[in-house]
Amino acid sequence: MKIGLYIRLLGRPGTQLPPPSWPSVRDQALAAEAAGFDLVALEDALLYADDDGPVGAWESVSMVAAVAAVTSTIGVGHAVMNSPYRAPALVAKIATTLDEISGGRYVFGIGLGNTPDDYPRFGIDADPRYSRFAEAIQIVHSLLKRGRADFEGRFYRAPGAELVLRGPRLNGPPIVIAAGKPRALRLVAEYADEWNWWVSERDPTALRATVEELERACSDVGRDPATLRRSLDVFSVVAGEGRDGAGDALQIGGSPAAIADSLVAYGELGFSEVRISLVAPEGLPRNQAIASMHEVVERVHAG
Repeated sequence: MKIGLYIRLLGRPGTQLPPPSWPSVRDQALAAEAAGFDLVALEDALLYADDDGPVGAWESVSMVAAVAAVTSTIGVGHAVMNSPYRAPALVAKIATTLDEISGGRYVFGIGLGNTPDDYPRFGIDADPRYSRFAEAIQIVHSLLKRGRADFEGRFYRAPGAELVLRGPRLNGPPIVIAAGKPRALRLVAEYADEWNWWVSERDPTALRATVEELERACSDVGRDPATLRRSLDVFSVVAGEGRDGAGDALQIGGSPAAIADSLVAYGELGFSEVRISLVAPEGLPRNQAIASMHEVVERVHAG
């Protein structure tokens, strides 16, 4: 099984959630690469509402490009790109450009959108989410897989768009779609190379109904579910021996063996990759906390 690591880009100056500097993001990515992680994944957000004031985030495309340029072996990607932010033809251009910068290591994740606080403030039309995404993914898929798109829809147009420059992979980076509802899962079955979702409980069986819905969607479109890779976001993993995270249903902790066993258990539902958000002990720099996960990484790979 593969294992990835989230690097957060959000924060607000002068608070207990300081924004990460570029050197911090860079050092976390390099620490993840040295520890053997398969992927670093960056969030795509503009702003989150908060009772004490808005929380911002660095622009993710710029950050992914920078991380790709300073690393050499680890996968670098979006988890996931927020579809309403950008015109779909531009998204395809961005994806193939990031694949070029990374030498074929870019992981192109995209979703219907999940940060409603920022859309109106940045003048972005996002609703209806499903209908917009259903058009957008057709354009993106056509451009990445065939290099050209001719599309006229209610929300988006791409009349004769073409990717003249294609990057190192002629079919573009694999398309990873994050979705959990039935209609959206059908789009996954039709257009994705990989399905991504997240877990809200430590019990892997809590995901079984969603996995079964995905497999029904594959059957509906005539696709073998085995041809669709599956990755899972696991929030959160607590770094440090003996920190079991028992007070939080979303946290996994304990010894490296215990953490790895909890993550590998998701393989029973067909997930071949887990992506973790790491909780670092107070006072320990994040890059050192990441480095301390090397044994967990090895055990997950062995599992």
